[in-house]
Amino acid sequence: MKVAAVLGVDIGTSSSKGVLVDTDGRVVRSATRSHEVSRPRPGWVEMDADVWWREFVALSRELLAPGDVDVVAVGVSGMGPCVLLTDAANTPLRPAILYGVDTRSTEQIARLTERFGAEEILRRCGSALSSQAAGAKVAWVADNEPELFARARRLFMPSSWLAWKLTDHYVLDQHSASQCTPLYDTEGQDWYALWATEIAPDLVLPPLRWPGEVAGTVTSRAAAEAGLPAGVPVITGTIDAWSEAISVGAQGVNDLMLMYGTTMFLVHTVTARLTNPSLWGTVGALPGTRNLAGGLATSGAITAWLRELFGSPDYPELLRLAEASGPGAKGLLMLPYFAGERTPILDPRARGFVAGLTVSHTRGDLYRAALEATALGVRHNIETIEASGGDIRRVVAVGGGTQGGLWTQIVSDVTGRAQVIPSQTIGASYGAAFLAARTGWPVSIEAWNPVKEIRQPRAELAADYDELYELYRELYTSSKRVAHALAARQDRLMAAGPPAASDTPRTEGVAP
Repeated sequence: MKVAAVLGVDIGTSSSKGVLVDTDGRVVRSATRSHEVSRPRPGWVEMDADVWWREFVALSRELLAPGDVDVVAVGVSGMGPCVLLTDAANTPLRPAILYGVDTRSTEQIARLTERFGAEEILRRCGSALSSQAAGAKVAWVADNEPELFARARRLFMPSSWLAWKLTDHYVLDQHSASQCTPLYDTEGQDWYALWATEIAPDLVLPPLRWPGEVAGTVTSRAAAEAGLPAGVPVITGTIDAWSEAISVGAQGVNDLMLMYGTTMFLVHTVTARLTNPSLWGTVGALPGTRNLAGGLATSGAITAWLRELFGSPDYPELLRLAEASGPGAKGLLMLPYFAGERTPILDPRARGFVAGLTVSHTRGDLYRAALEATALGVRHNIETIEASGGDIRRVVAVGGGTQGGLWTQIVSDVTGRAQVIPSQTIGASYGAAFLAARTGWPVSIEAWNPVKEIRQPRAELAADYDELYELYRELYTSSKRVAHALAARQDRLMAAGPPAASDTPRTEGVAP
């Protein structure tokens, strides 16, 4: 007899993940497809939407191939907020501009902030304009690609693109909309027509629903492509970090979710609307909830970069070397601003630094410094959240970076916070599956995903990490001018293009 199961698919920055889960929360199968983003210029991060649907189809067909399950609902989620603009026929006009890791909209942020007023934007939208704001990226397209923008009629994100491809319904969830600053009013929980009309007069913004609400049912066309049964419900879905929070039950008041992925997200659920210009005040993923959130622009992206730089040793080996390095990485200190930084410094011109290097330092020391850098960034965000009125009483970890234990232990040691590690840390695809299951069954995430362990901070390391944290904060301040100057040089070099062949230095006879 076939098992009733829900399909959850998440489109992430470096991979797409799919999971089949039975209605009791047990994972039947999972699958992954890796991909790369495009970085055509410093600060630009893009992706073709065709990849999102192609990988959904591949994951769906792989997971359903054994023929032993009946899919009864589909859940979707994806990185965000992203800006995918299409014409009236829903044909993408350009690659999607990704979330806060794409920092191209600096001029639009400044102009819109002056136009509408920083205080009024924060009051109405819950967040200041920053590289995370999807509305500023819409304005960038309008300013820099006017002929293309004149044809733009619809705005999608990865989750809403999948929902449309599956159901033919054009919708977006409330949470994703709340990251479209300044197009959305967090008090009224609807598009703010006055500003939206000024920024994008010809865009037909999507109707809004909650992430767990049904967007529609699988069409016969989508069923044939993806191997799904026609007519099953598809939820509206949401941004991956918020789906991750749902996957581990971290949407209760005073919870903080830490998402260990290519980037690091922090989502704190609050009782009342809180704002801070250095953070993101958003609508929650569940009706009636609000969040104060933050994110590092790079975390797992740095460890992946180091792995490639080191000649691709496996992650368990790098973790072993990092553990052997010991707390403090033998005197190294890294700033993790390799793609600028989102919260709380909101500085797209920030750059990565490694301080304290000597010829005696090893791969393990550098890898340890990268893990500690992200932990120090998490601490900076936690302190900013609590200074804004947040009350963090429980921290829940999720994502691929929880594997192996060292990274989560370092974060607990640096922040002085215990972390709940759930049984399933698959992440957003599991959260999407859970929301899909709720369309037909009275399921609870506590039953689906009970606590596996609790990572406790080691008190004996507190003083050393307090000192390192002070140096971390000082290093950004003291290196900021240099970082910005180097970012400007990078822009000039990219604008000039690669050197001509005749200008390329000859390397014959040079020892390796």
